[in-house]
Amino acid sequence: MMNELPLEQVRTLLAVVDEGTFDAAASALHVTPSAVSQRVKALEERTGRVLLQRTKPVRPTESGAVLVRYARQLARLERDARDELGMSGAGEPTRVSVAVNADSLATWFLDALTVVPGLCFELRREDEEHTAALLREGLVMAAVTGSAEPVPGCSVRPLGKMRYLPVAAPELAARLSSGPLAAALAELPVMVFDDKDALQDSFVRGLGGTGAGPLRHYVPTSEGFAQSVARGLGWGLVPEAQAEPLLAAGSVVPLAPGRWQDVALYWQQWRLDSPALAALAEAVSATAARALRR
Repeated sequence: MMNELPLEQVRTLLAVVDEGTFDAAASALHVTPSAVSQRVKALEERTGRVLLQRTKPVRPTESGAVLVRYARQLARLERDARDELGMSGAGEPTRVSVAVNADSLATWFLDALTVVPGLCFELRREDEEHTAALLREGLVMAAVTGSAEPVPGCSVRPLGKMRYLPVAAPELAARLSSGPLAAALAELPVMVFDDKDALQDSFVRGLGGTGAGPLRHYVPTSEGFAQSVARGLGWGLVPEAQAEPLLAAGSVVPLAPGRWQDVALYWQQWRLDSPALAALAEAVSATAARALRR
């Protein structure tokens, strides 16, 4: 029937996306490149949609991403079924791919992994506002995300709020000019994680300004970001768990006592009856309940 999705064709589409080219997919599937091309073309005709961008490497279209996610979910269910039937290969680990933001990874997330033995974790670091895109593309099975809107085919649960404190090294804070804090901060150098990081700008806008200043230092690691602030390179919003020991040591001082920026985090995962995913979700929720603000 034309409304069916033949597994062979769906798996071939996944192989092309994973391997990057039709030839590489053919090698992985032990078939000819012509057979791979014919299967993908047949699937496109069956769905009435273009599924792949014929670039190098090949990338799925929006419709193709739906089928890629479906293929990965099928593979997950197949592995779980084999595990329950005792058909897994000797020593074959159960793999779980997760997208997580750098600050969670540096502060609380790893604690959750330690209480779920027997799994092989594949972590992808991405900003919390963009981890949902990896779920949407089927590149990960679960994600710590800033989006409460569930990705199609996924469930979502709130984890809590990560609190960020505006701090700077004492010598840099001493350069704050008098007058409105928003204007004063705009005159200081500021730390930014990467091009996707809008947290400092958002904080200054919350004070009534237009954003942080133009002198920006980009440091794309959570630990490096906090240490750069402590060494006076620029001011920044540092996760509470990292800021508190720096404050206690006098390495940084608060720039706006009583003010902070909270970022709500959520756990999204494929809506599958997977023991591995269920165990990880419970561990992540329990760890977040202890580490994050409610």
